[in-house]
Amino acid sequence: MLELLQNWLVSHGISASLAFYLARGGAFVAVLILSAVANFVAKHYILSALTFVISRSKTKWDDAFLRRKVLNRLAHLAPALVIYLLTPVALAGLGPTIAFARSATQIYMIIVLMLVLDSFLNAVVDIYHTFELSKEIPIKGFVQILKLMLYFLAVIFIISIVLNKTPVYLFSGLGALTAVLMLIFRDAILGFVTGIQLTANKMVAHGDWIEMPKYGADGDVLEVTLTTVKVQNFDKTVTTIPTYALISESFKNWRGMQESGGRRIKRAVNIDMNAIRFCNEEMLGRFEKIQYISEYIDKKKRELEEFNRSIKVDNTSLANGRRMTNIGTFRAYVQAYLHNHPMINPEMTFLIRQLRPTEHGLPIEIYVFCRDKAWVNYEAIQADIFDHILAVVPEFDLRVFQNPTGGDFQVLIRAAQPTQGAAQ
Repeated sequence: MLELLQNWLVSHGISASLAFYLARGGAFVAVLILSAVANFVAKHYILSALTFVISRSKTKWDDAFLRRKVLNRLAHLAPALVIYLLTPVALAGLGPTIAFARSATQIYMIIVLMLVLDSFLNAVVDIYHTFELSKEIPIKGFVQILKLMLYFLAVIFIISIVLNKTPVYLFSGLGALTAVLMLIFRDAILGFVTGIQLTANKMVAHGDWIEMPKYGADGDVLEVTLTTVKVQNFDKTVTTIPTYALISESFKNWRGMQESGGRRIKRAVNIDMNAIRFCNEEMLGRFEKIQYISEYIDKKKRELEEFNRSIKVDNTSLANGRRMTNIGTFRAYVQAYLHNHPMINPEMTFLIRQLRPTEHGLPIEIYVFCRDKAWVNYEAIQADIFDHILAVVPEFDLRVFQNPTGGDFQVLIRAAQPTQGAAQ
């Protein structure tokens, strides 16, 4: 074909040397036009048809490939293939020009393929995130390692094309660069090893609530990548933690609480020990009117009366035998109240106990689990429970311990003033 075009030009009075270059130049222009046509057909017909089919399919995973533009980038290979295949025909006899054109086209195709694979891996990650398993086993770190390997291979192949050397030759020379590469990719290597450990041991995953005070992290994991873990704190700030720090240092993961049947409530009410006493008949009469413990009072009274009668207790002193106390009755009430609370899970640890007395009184600790684990709801339920407990303490002739305040001293001063006036 080129010979016919060249002879036609010569027959019209053009010199043979000029006709040689004009024929090949015209042929190369035709190749460029064909590549433009291939690009138009690939993008406006083939790509549009595939997009139409995918958008109307019932499956959702193929939408990820459209969203990540995998097919769009793949379409860029059409014009490059036309140029690569037809350039030797269009530029026959121009060896150096053919080599340059094909090398440039090869580099372009390598870059396009790298971008296609990058988009493909991003789509795979998107598809993986639609499965429940992704919450336990993140793969983004592994995908990033794979991308690094792809970029590295792409650079090696591009350099081999520019230098006109086989890639094997370049790979053989990498041994001397190992130390340098280890230094450059230190964080990536540590992150990769850490990622394997985190995944194998299921230590942290997307959506976990973790707490790491050293880095100011207290919130939900947004992303686990090759080198960093992003945590959105509850104040909506974002903390970035090096991935390898999760292995080398300690952190708290609240996933166990989130997956359990409840969230722990552990708080104590300090009772003034000066208010603790044995219950007399008048007190027991009042306590029996409290619905939650009316049966408990009746049963306990019979039990203690039987015991004291069996050992012939002298009832003239309350110190003799076994007696009910207001603090013990209060504990029984708190236990009954929480057993009947709809938001407390009785199947998990349920404990109402006394702690060691201190200078701040006798702590009565509530150790139970709330069914609702959402932070806002949990705090509201906990507050409601302790509002009630603090308000009911005086019903048992008890007082909550509180250090004296300025208001307490003012009351004492006002109480003392009439006495002082009378003395004068």
